[in-house]
Amino acid sequence: MYSLRGRRTGALLIAVALALTACGSKTGENESSSSGAVADTSGDTVKVGLLNSLSGTMAISEVTVRDSIKLAVEEINASGGVLGKKLEPISEDGASDWPTFAEKAEKLIKEDRVAAVFGCWTSASRKAVKPVFEENKALLFYPVQYEGLEQSPYIFYTGATTNQQIVPGLDYLKSQGKTSVYLVGSDYVFPRTANKIIKAYAAANGMTILGEDYAPLGSTEFGTIVNKVKASKASAVFNTLNGDSNVAFFKEYKSAGLTAATMPVVSVSIAEEEVKSIGTQYLADQLTAWNYYQTTPGAANEKFVKAYKAKYGADKPTSDPMEAAYVSVYLWKAMVEKAGSFEVAKVKAASDGVTFEAPEGTVTIDGATQHIYKTARIGKVGGDGLITEVWNSGSPVKPDPYLKGYAWATGLS
Repeated sequence: MYSLRGRRTGALLIAVALALTACGSKTGENESSSSGAVADTSGDTVKVGLLNSLSGTMAISEVTVRDSIKLAVEEINASGGVLGKKLEPISEDGASDWPTFAEKAEKLIKEDRVAAVFGCWTSASRKAVKPVFEENKALLFYPVQYEGLEQSPYIFYTGATTNQQIVPGLDYLKSQGKTSVYLVGSDYVFPRTANKIIKAYAAANGMTILGEDYAPLGSTEFGTIVNKVKASKASAVFNTLNGDSNVAFFKEYKSAGLTAATMPVVSVSIAEEEVKSIGTQYLADQLTAWNYYQTTPGAANEKFVKAYKAKYGADKPTSDPMEAAYVSVYLWKAMVEKAGSFEVAKVKAASDGVTFEAPEGTVTIDGATQHIYKTARIGKVGGDGLITEVWNSGSPVKPDPYLKGYAWATGLS
């Protein structure tokens, strides 16, 4: 696993465990400590937390997510704020280290008394902070696609769950006549759980899994894995690598003579920002499964792309996790305004059916799961570094995090 973890896990987990015993220690004037987290709304501003990896192997992906959250905050402030209060963003660096994420989440909730936190990327970081938010009864908005098989009363999942990304990706491969797949992923929660789901899908859909390999998060050594992939003669590769490991993997892939024409790769963690970092010469014509691309048509997306580029640079692309993070701030705003309160319990109660005209299209909160309806999209990487949609689901897909609607998924959870 990631090297920092070995040095710090024990001490930080002990610290977090001790801190959790004091949950709710900072409360408003009329709140008891048993009520959980309470935002400081006494002044003209209310704080919101931004929790992202600004350093380490995941910074390649997460810095731009932080930037899109900041953009949403600035836009909301320019239009009058939320319930008459301006938002004050407090940014913390998870440093690609899961115990650090838990430590920073605790700090944002208890010391800064934020009204909500927006962030995390990897499932390992989300799993690390989940008990912190649950014990403190605080809200996390998680903006990245993930492996499903999870629900938390204090997390709103604005990225795709399994039936909105991984299953459509597999359906697309099947529709293209791909009958065998090799699985490559980073060695942590998301890839291993995703691949368990992929293997169940394959068994029920006439698809053969010819190999399954994992590399430590941040690894740059892929010669052996790529050689095994090439020797398998699989129809396609399903890629769940995260962070800058993708750079090394795709360079090795091309060096081995593998191309999208001979053995296409479907990636679920490579968006426009990663394409730019990896290099289009290594990714041309490869496939991605997401819910949003910079090229997604519509007035809401045109406005988002224009605003993001105006703030961060004309050469800066937008991507699915960035868009889902941006949207999460607006969804929280709508929930708060519907509730007429920043109080967590009231905001949660107001969530069901909240809708937003997002850059990806209309999104709606499913109150039962605290996930959102999202349109599934498969895209192809172009020589210009942008991703162009080659298929979509036609309408927003209802979230099914436990895959209850799929007979082949029985027993996975």
